[in-house]
Amino acid sequence: MTVDIDKVKGPSNSPAPAPEAIKAIPIRHYGRWVSAVVTLALLALLINAFAQGKVNWGAVPDYFFDKDILKGVRNTIWLTIVAMALGVVLGVVLAVMRLSKNPVTASIAWGYIWFFRGTPVYVQLLLWFNLGLVFEYINLGPIYQDEWSDFMTPFLAALLGLGLNEAAYMAEICRAGIQSVDEGQTEASHALGMSHTKTLRRVVLPQAMRMIVPPTGNEFINLLKTTSLVIAVQYYDLLQAATNVGQTSGGTVEMLFLAAIWYLVVTSVLSIGQFYLERRFARGSLRQLPPTPWQKVRANMLSLSNRGGTMGGGGA
Repeated sequence: MTVDIDKVKGPSNSPAPAPEAIKAIPIRHYGRWVSAVVTLALLALLINAFAQGKVNWGAVPDYFFDKDILKGVRNTIWLTIVAMALGVVLGVVLAVMRLSKNPVTASIAWGYIWFFRGTPVYVQLLLWFNLGLVFEYINLGPIYQDEWSDFMTPFLAALLGLGLNEAAYMAEICRAGIQSVDEGQTEASHALGMSHTKTLRRVVLPQAMRMIVPPTGNEFINLLKTTSLVIAVQYYDLLQAATNVGQTSGGTVEMLFLAAIWYLVVTSVLSIGQFYLERRFARGSLRQLPPTPWQKVRANMLSLSNRGGTMGGGGA
């Protein structure tokens, strides 16, 4: 007796039962809403406290573009740029010295970093400004000779205090960036006959910039805020200008708020520049570059318009 297997199993082309639709139930994050409400309540209380306080908020826009305030802003930006340039150049040199196989140069670089990172920048500013109590004259032979008080101006004291301190931090940032480059890159360059200096300049440093740029941008912004300490060496910066205008106008607190707003404006501009600089050095390492703020705004506007069109079409 022969059994037909196809008849037993039934037709092979019978449709499979359709899977049931998955019912996705969104998770309710009650904690987020509670924290948001608490944060907004605290913010409202803070704004109400300042609104009821004895603060003349009208003085802030009145003196925002005052000539003394603008002079302080210019001096602050100029000091930040020059001190950061000194810190970056000296930091690269110290990083190379720190990585050198020569124990003398490596020890000198380590000692420099140890001293300037271990002492407060405020103390360093005061030391540079008051060295005239120790040295009456500065004598560099036929190059330069003068009294120390005339040589060590407030700007020079601020530049040395901030720039030399920043060099210690930039040295560690550059050293970490150089060490992040694979050693095979250096070995391949040496195999092609390139010198150590040329390898460092053309192979290692361009690749290390992806690791160096982000913390350098943070250091630049931090240095801008640290310039407020140069009031100790009598340099006319933004804080000094705000203090002077506050004393003459009688709005000490108002001018401090004004200075804080100016610091926020400048740091915001620097943050935007840092973003585009990081984006530039990220080319070649990322398959897709992160969207710019304008691209994010356009994407959000398009998504909102698409949602509005979908809802309107569904209603029709």
